[in-house]
Amino acid sequence: MKLRLANLVLLAGILGPSILLAQETPANSLLVLSKAEQTLAIVDPSSLKSIARIPVGKDPHEVSASTDGKIAYVSNYGGGAYNTLAVVDLVSQKALPAVDLGVLRGPHGLMFVAGKAWFTAEAAKAIGSYDPATQKIDWILGTGQNRTHMIYVWPNVKRIVTTNVSSGTVSIIEKTIGGNVPGGDWDETVVRVGKGSEGFDVSPDSKEIWVANSGDGTVSIIDVASKSVTQTLTADVGGANRLKFTPDGKMALISSLRGPDVTIIDSATRKTVKRVPVGHGAAGILMQPDGARAFVACTPDSYIAIIDLHSLEVVGHIDAGKNPDGLAWATRR
Repeated sequence: MKLRLANLVLLAGILGPSILLAQETPANSLLVLSKAEQTLAIVDPSSLKSIARIPVGKDPHEVSASTDGKIAYVSNYGGGAYNTLAVVDLVSQKALPAVDLGVLRGPHGLMFVAGKAWFTAEAAKAIGSYDPATQKIDWILGTGQNRTHMIYVWPNVKRIVTTNVSSGTVSIIEKTIGGNVPGGDWDETVVRVGKGSEGFDVSPDSKEIWVANSGDGTVSIIDVASKSVTQTLTADVGGANRLKFTPDGKMALISSLRGPDVTIIDSATRKTVKRVPVGHGAAGILMQPDGARAFVACTPDSYIAIIDLHSLEVVGHIDAGKNPDGLAWATRR
């Protein structure tokens, strides 16, 4: 028995990882980008372990999974230096050919809706959509704003929201009546918010847009119907990076790259209920679909902090690569 074991160890040393049984991608997976290692980690949310890390190119920032949970798209940002979307087959755990965006440089925000990958192109001051079925960029619209950074697309693709960091604005882009998606005319309403408007989210009832302003530490609340700011919260979140609602809409979590805490605001009272210490700064935030946990990318500390959304305490950490940032959830159907 000892001889067989020794031979197995020797063989493993010669063949390396190829002798090991590959772990299948779970039906529900947490996706984590490592900016330093330029990889996408597939994490089993049950064991909290990375089961695969796939190369995704230079400066990966945001990630979004297809509706069927089989493909992931990653923006190669570079502050405008790059112009590709990396593509990963989550089932076979391998990189596919990247999407060349041409002159649409600086892709950042990503969201997969209605069979397409929607993205911002910061250096081009534009947004667009990529259709995997035709393997073409089938729609582009200029925002006329500086650093169009993050994006949210309504399920019916009749309304799109972006934050424009350097302009301190939010663009609400709406399909005009009678047009065909994605062609036809669109109306853009530019809403002035605070300085450094970056992280934002749409409330689960789709009635409000909450925007975290990194420059002045405030949160601007926009009424979707009137397309106007109805309230500004003095939230003290300087350096705010991302803002995300819990699935039930009762709380909003805000990360900051300048501070050690994740700020939690009660959406009904508009008051800060807790500041949860997570490390030396944080970026991406992702909610578990059942509302039990939040995952926070603590970029300077190179781990993902897990926040229990009932106790509002950090209950664990995930190692998914150095300098993590963008997070997504993939559910295979």
